[in-house]
Amino acid sequence: MTYIILAAGKGAGLQPLTLKTPKSLYKLDRDTTILQRTVRLIRQNDRKAEIVVVAGFLYEQITRELERENVTFVRNPFYSSTGSIASLWFAKKYLERDNITIINSDIVAENSLISEVICQPTDIPYVLIDSSKTMGKYNVQVNGDKICVMSKSLSTFYAQYVSVTKLDAVSARFLIEEIDNMVNGEMYNQLFEDALVQMIFENDFDLYYKDIKDYAWAEVDTVDDLILAKDVQKK
Repeated sequence: MTYIILAAGKGAGLQPLTLKTPKSLYKLDRDTTILQRTVRLIRQNDRKAEIVVVAGFLYEQITRELERENVTFVRNPFYSSTGSIASLWFAKKYLERDNITIINSDIVAENSLISEVICQPTDIPYVLIDSSKTMGKYNVQVNGDKICVMSKSLSTFYAQYVSVTKLDAVSARFLIEEIDNMVNGEMYNQLFEDALVQMIFENDFDLYYKDIKDYAWAEVDTVDDLILAKDVQKK
């Protein structure tokens, strides 16, 4: 399978801690960073994994950190003025695969979540959500087993989006078309997930979900999240 890890952002929510170091290189312990841990656990659970890291802010630090981890690097040179849709657009040739996992570089997931969910193949497109979380920055509303909408602006919602998307070959090609349309339409400051929402609204795209409320995970956006991430790493 192919794993695209999005690591281009500046981590503005954690400044000044992230002024000189990408948040994905935060050390969970003396020897392991967030990004390094994710790459190693994917490799441990999927020996044939193709791992692609899209970097931008402090690109050289990230490539140096992972130089022995057998990953492919893609650069988003416009990271300071674009969203994750642009990062994925630069890596779009890697979406031309049979099984794709797109994951944000600031996600720390317990070992069993990576082995039992993230590293498992899929024949349908779905996102990971957590219905036990009530204050997410990017949330979802659902209808039955499908996503209705994902947004930062939902006043009522079913669950928090976990910043992991899994695609089969057909849905990945649909996503390539949509991010092409949006980037060519100068909507390059959006999240790539906004392209999925456009596909739902405009094309009746079926996007499913998996609720991981029973797993431990953290998305590192605040100082409190750093503490939680260290706890998750131990699981």
